[in-house]
Amino acid sequence: MEKRVSTRSIVITGMFAAVIAVLAQVALPMPSGVPVTLQTFAIALTGVVLGAKLGMAAAGVYILLGAVGVPVFSGFAGGLGILFGKSGGFIWGFLFLALLCGLGCQIKNKVVGWGLGIVGLAVCHLLGIFQFMVLMKMGFAESALLVSVPFLIKDVVSVAFAFVLGLQIRKQLFRADILQGAAPKKATVEKP
Repeated sequence: MEKRVSTRSIVITGMFAAVIAVLAQVALPMPSGVPVTLQTFAIALTGVVLGAKLGMAAAGVYILLGAVGVPVFSGFAGGLGILFGKSGGFIWGFLFLALLCGLGCQIKNKVVGWGLGIVGLAVCHLLGIFQFMVLMKMGFAESALLVSVPFLIKDVVSVAFAFVLGLQIRKQLFRADILQGAAPKKATVEKP
């Protein structure tokens, strides 16, 4: 049976793509050319709140908007040059971060769920290191020291905070019936 996408899902996906774009503008430039931003927090929060499918869709919409030139990336940048530039690997990695944070929010054991988010963060960093390494013709360790290691503590804290805040937002959105489908429904007993 084919499941149709609801208008509500499209709207909330677009809203979270906008949240990512806004938080991407909070940036601190770094000498490596890869800035410190709130994008990691925004992507993790999106995955936790929306779940794997919608969270990944929101990250995809954000990337697509940037790819066609809408200035949604850090520093009000956009275009394919950013996606295939020094920091582009991290942007591609956002898809995996959103997906794994979205899967992690659905696991009952919150420590294991957060761990899944950290795996998503590791994939994001590895893609970022790899693309930087190739473009800059540097070794893996040297690239990691420039574009990953300085951001690791901030990014791990970002994912943790996204889980704490995101799970609360998610619960409230289900309670308000804005998100549907992934929350367990309360059993009702019919009176005879």
